[in-house]
Amino acid sequence: MHGLLPPHVGTLGSQIARRRRALEGMADDFHRYAFLRELQDSNEVLFHALVQSDLPRMLPLVYTPTVGEGCERFSDIWRRPRGLFLSYPNRNRIADILADPALDRVKVIVVSDGERILGLGDQGAGGMGIPIGKLALYTACAGIHPAEVLPILLDVGTDNVARREDPLYVGWRNPRIRGPEYDAFVEAFVAAVADRFPGVLLQWEDFAGRNAYDLLDRYRDRLLSFNDDIQGTAATATGTLLAAIRRTGEPLAQQRIVLFGAGAAGSGVAEMLVRAMMAAGLDEAAARSRIWAVDRDGLILSNIPRLPAQQVPLAHDPAEVTGWTLTDARIGLYDTVVNVKPTVLIGASGQMGAFGEPVVRAMAAGCAAPVIFPLSNPVSRAEAHPADLLAWTDGRALVGTGSPFGVAGVTQVNNVYIFPGVGLGALAAQASRVTDGMFMAAAETLGTLGGAADGSLLPPIEQLRAVALTIAVAVAAQAVRDSVATAPAAEMTAEAIAGRMWEAVYD
Repeated sequence: MHGLLPPHVGTLGSQIARRRRALEGMADDFHRYAFLRELQDSNEVLFHALVQSDLPRMLPLVYTPTVGEGCERFSDIWRRPRGLFLSYPNRNRIADILADPALDRVKVIVVSDGERILGLGDQGAGGMGIPIGKLALYTACAGIHPAEVLPILLDVGTDNVARREDPLYVGWRNPRIRGPEYDAFVEAFVAAVADRFPGVLLQWEDFAGRNAYDLLDRYRDRLLSFNDDIQGTAATATGTLLAAIRRTGEPLAQQRIVLFGAGAAGSGVAEMLVRAMMAAGLDEAAARSRIWAVDRDGLILSNIPRLPAQQVPLAHDPAEVTGWTLTDARIGLYDTVVNVKPTVLIGASGQMGAFGEPVVRAMAAGCAAPVIFPLSNPVSRAEAHPADLLAWTDGRALVGTGSPFGVAGVTQVNNVYIFPGVGLGALAAQASRVTDGMFMAAAETLGTLGGAADGSLLPPIEQLRAVALTIAVAVAAQAVRDSVATAPAAEMTAEAIAGRMWEAVYD
C-alpha cells in the first residue's frame, strides 16, 4: 500500500470533515443529495457517520425536502444498485429474488410503488428514492444496522408519460398495472416476504389513497406492518398538537379542527384525533363533531355522492351548515373557517398556498393562539410559508410544517419523530402486529417531550436518537398491554433497546 496511498492516516472524523467541506462547496441541495447517495453506495459507514454527525443539516438533504427532486431525477443520477426493483414482468420470480443470501439479516423493509410520491404524484421507479431515504433515517435515528434494512420498489409501471418517454428512465416502460393484476402482484410480494423474512417489519410508503388503505387493512394482521403516510403522519400531527395545547392550556376536547385535504394522510390524522379526543373524555359523536374536513370538492358532507371510504366517517350532516354565512354555493376552506372558527388548521392537501391571507386572518380573528400545520411536502407543495402565517396572525400562531423552512420557532412536524421509534419498539417487543394503540402511545409520548430552545413544539433534530429510544420504550410497553409482544421483558427495557442501536464506526 506504500506509494499507492499518501502518508496521511485518515480517521473517521477527518473523512467526515472532508466530505462536509465538499458538500458545502456544491451549488445546490440536489447536487448535495446526489453526492450523499453516491457516498452511501461507496462507503456506508462514512455516509451514516456523516449524517449522524449533523442531523439538522443532513436530514433535509437525505430526505424531505430534497428527496422530492431526487425522485423526479432518480434516473438521471442512478449509478449503482441499492435495494430491489420488483417489476411486474418478474412477478413469478419474487421468491427467487428475495432468496439472495445477502439479504439474510433484513429486519426492516420500506416499500413503495411510486404512485404518490410526496405531493409530486406518480414517479414510477423514481419512487425508490423514498424507501432509500426512509431507511437512512431508520439507521440514523433508530440505529438499525444498514445490513438489516431493505428498500423495495414495486415497479408496476407508471402513468407519468414524461417518465416513460425519458430515454434514461430506469423503470418498466408501461402504463401502471391496476385492478386484479395489481392485487395479485402485491399478494405474491407479501407472501414471499412473509416466507423469507419471518418477523420482519414492513413499512408501506407513498401508495395512492385507495391502495394505501386497502393494503394496510389487508395485510396489517398478516405482517408486522404499518403505513407511514396514514399512521405515521397521524401520530406525528397528533403528538405535535398535544404539545401545542400543553402550551396554550386549552384542552384537546375543546379544540375545533379544520382539516384541508382528506386523502390517506389527512384522513389518518382525523381518525387519530378522534381517538385522542375520545381518550380525553368525549364520546365518538362529540369527537367527530369537532373535526371538519375540506377536500377538493369542498366541505365533506354526507350528501356528496361516491365519497371515498376513508372520508365517509368525516362527513357532516348538511343540516349542520344550515344558516352558515357563505360566499359561494360550494363550501370551501374560507367559508368553513369563517363559520367553524377553528382553533386548529391542518393541511395535507399538497396545494401550495392554500392557506392564504384571507383564510388565516379569518382564523386568527376568532382564536387567540391559532395552531396551524401546513404539512404537505415538499416545500413547493406546502399550504403556506410559515413566515406569512406568523405575519398574518401578528406572531400569535403556533406553526408546524412538514418540511424545514428555517424560520425560528416553527416546528418541523416530520414523521421522523415517530416512525423510527415505532419500528424500533415493535422489533424490540417482537410484536406480532402494529396496533393503533402503539401509534397512540407514540403520539402521546411525543407530546410530552418538550420543545426546543427557539420555541418550537418538539425536541430539536439533534435529539432524534433519544426521541426514537423514548418512543420505542413506550411502543414496546403498549405492545405488551395490547397482547402482541412476544419478547422477554428484559429485552424491552430502555437499556436493552439502546444496546441494540448501531453506531456508525469502523469495526
